[in-house]
Amino acid sequence: MKCLLISSQSAEVLFHWTDPEFYQNVQAQYGASQEDGHGLPAFEDSISTLFAPIIISCITMVDRLGDSYTSFTTENNHIYVLHQFDECLYIAVNGDGEEGEGDLRRKIYVMKKMIEVMFGMVTLSSNLLKRELRPQDTEQRARLWEHLQSLLETYSHLRENDQSFLVEAVERLIHPTLCEQCIEFLERRLVQQLNSSVERAGEEVLHAFILVHTKLLAFYSSRNASTLSTSDLLSLIIMSQNMYPSNTDQDDPNPEDIESTSGSGPESFYTPEPSPTDMDSRSSDMPVRESTPLFEFVDPDVQMAEDSLHTLEVPPPDPSTPRRVFLEVSLKDGLFPMMPHSMYCLPLWPGITLVLLTKIPTSAVAMSVYTFLEAFAKLEKRLNEGQEGPAATRGQPTIHDIRSKLDKFIKALGASEIQSAQLQNVWTDFKNRIGRGGPGFNRELIRSCKNMKTQLCGVYRQCFLIESGTADSPRRLSPGLQERAQTMVQDKLMDWKDFLLVKSKRNITMVSYLEDFPGLIHFICVDRSTGQMIAPSLNITERNVSELGKGPLAQFIKSKVWSLVSTTRRYLQKGYSTVTLRDGDFYFCYFLWFENETGYKLEAGDIPVLPDDSAPIGMLAWDYYRKLLRYYSKNHQGEVVKCYELLTVHLGVIPTEVILQHCRQLASKLWEPSRNPLL
Repeated sequence: MKCLLISSQSAEVLFHWTDPEFYQNVQAQYGASQEDGHGLPAFEDSISTLFAPIIISCITMVDRLGDSYTSFTTENNHIYVLHQFDECLYIAVNGDGEEGEGDLRRKIYVMKKMIEVMFGMVTLSSNLLKRELRPQDTEQRARLWEHLQSLLETYSHLRENDQSFLVEAVERLIHPTLCEQCIEFLERRLVQQLNSSVERAGEEVLHAFILVHTKLLAFYSSRNASTLSTSDLLSLIIMSQNMYPSNTDQDDPNPEDIESTSGSGPESFYTPEPSPTDMDSRSSDMPVRESTPLFEFVDPDVQMAEDSLHTLEVPPPDPSTPRRVFLEVSLKDGLFPMMPHSMYCLPLWPGITLVLLTKIPTSAVAMSVYTFLEAFAKLEKRLNEGQEGPAATRGQPTIHDIRSKLDKFIKALGASEIQSAQLQNVWTDFKNRIGRGGPGFNRELIRSCKNMKTQLCGVYRQCFLIESGTADSPRRLSPGLQERAQTMVQDKLMDWKDFLLVKSKRNITMVSYLEDFPGLIHFICVDRSTGQMIAPSLNITERNVSELGKGPLAQFIKSKVWSLVSTTRRYLQKGYSTVTLRDGDFYFCYFLWFENETGYKLEAGDIPVLPDDSAPIGMLAWDYYRKLLRYYSKNHQGEVVKCYELLTVHLGVIPTEVILQHCRQLASKLWEPSRNPLL
């Protein structure tokens, strides 16, 4: 019984995702659709009716009390978590006990993050975002919602099965020689050839990386590129996995098939099993994730629910067509969120993917739009705080500072564009209001600020989101150039592909640590400064098992690790940086600490205490650790501060002092040049 809903303040459904059990429950409550072939719109009406009292109640409380509830539990133990972002209300529901409030809140924030990556600064205008999330065309709406639903399901699958998404950090494949060779190849051959080709149509490759399942083999950024944030990289991995899901049993050869870990042994050929027939409509050559079915349909009503959910499913777009993504860019002029890029996801073999991120020729327009949006947002804030109009306009940046820049910007857009003409009219009205003053000046100026922000977002939408726009048409890497890039990387990795697929499941083994740390069962170490993590494998499938086997013990340890991460986040939210607890036959430890650039452990300070309804701790939906580093660095001016986390699971019979000694030694061993005691 799971559901996630995005609604407007008028209870209009902007997006929904439900599992078949929730779908059947709604249909049973409100009756099946009476319109043949129109199950989706009818279900929208039903789910809108179901949630309308909650939505109206929430909006009324905000209007009259300036506050609202963030979660509640019903008599039948259904948990509801709500969060309002501007004029869009997100509601996540769980009725099967598999998710708590924290899980539902995290799902809401991740959904918001994926929408920002897909729509960019359009998300800053509620009116425009509502139009994007709910297109008038029914087929277009079904295609968009199916894509968003698939992204949400991909994220949920990764979080339940992949340690890197559990702790929200990127895991690299540990093979220094091969990784170095691949980075050098990406830099000196691939990216250089792509950027020097006339077929790139004005685009410039900024980032190129190779994924083996969800693990990073090699990552290269050009000299002109900004650092790619961990949040954005994790989002791109989700999108990549959504396009080409990892079918771990079929993708990976058996370890016995690999005669040499160097990849120089005889090549082993194998034939993947055929894809399930119900997925044939998606893509005959796409690998399909094979695992225990999420839902098993027995009741014909439930099957009908599943069928109607996919009635308007549309095949995926041409793989050579890039996806427009909006990512954070950090330049010497400042931080620019949601800047447009093109994402090319090129499958090399099942389970191995090349991803290219390119800068589009008109990206300077997005930077200008953000600069103007920020200026009007600051002015609106000062006006809302009660500053008088003339004083508010003199704040930094002043309207007079951006007046000439905005005039030039509108002129450069061209008067023939409808959106730029509308922007010109609203801007002229704004300048006239500033000159008038008088009673009600602030109220009118606030309204004008909102209109300016909406029009700026409209220009942004026209430049970067509308497919028929001049910014999108032929400006992409040619299919031939993409194919050559694909072939180049395949030739480079041909002798390594089987090894890489096995290595991704045996990246780090506990065997290599047992001699130095007897009694240690599992650990996860995260460098929050770089967003990277190290942990022994915990893969439990029919063909790939962890060192704990694939029976009840392995599942038990895995569930304990997931539970430990959830517990430590709750303590971290309350301001605790160290947690030790005994649970039956096991002893769990968690440490968060800071070091300077030389590896010297800095004195632990107070960790900020967060409210219960704050954004979830992590690096995907909200970069908690970036803010924590900024907070801690205030007392260490002139130093580069790094943040680390370590989670360990030991057998309970190991003496406590030995466990703490293990933690100190393990922390020193895992991250170089860290040589200082942890505790």
